[in-house]
Amino acid sequence: MIKLSSVLLVDDDPATNHLNERLLKDLGVADQYLSANDGEQAFAVLKELSANANPSSPVLVLLDVKMPGMDGMAFVEAYQQLPPAQKQAVVIVMHTASMSSHDLGLIEALPIAGLVSKPLTRDKVDLILKLHYQRQFLVS
Repeated sequence: MIKLSSVLLVDDDPATNHLNERLLKDLGVADQYLSANDGEQAFAVLKELSANANPSSPVLVLLDVKMPGMDGMAFVEAYQQLPPAQKQAVVIVMHTASMSSHDLGLIEALPIAGLVSKPLTRDKVDLILKLHYQRQFLVS
């Protein structure tokens, strides 16, 4: 599988970021794994990453919905203000434990690539790669 250039894991629970990073590393998804514990930190990292991203060197953002401070929805609103060239190679997938109809309605209205429920699994990663990057890891 051709690797993504970077994966940015955004969750206010450091243990979730750590477990997701271990899974993604085990699957060989990307060359670089970064994590942030809040939306502000994540947005600063994404601005830097997206400045160098291009379609042949894509970035995946796994973004928690509910976080203190800048939550996932506010992060997406800020992301929308970036220049189009910086957004072209970034795929944002919301990653949430909340499946309430209210939250799902709000998420559905966002300009994101998709939604995946927690916990992240091998099958969910494979689906994200197939849908958004036309890639998949080899099943062992």
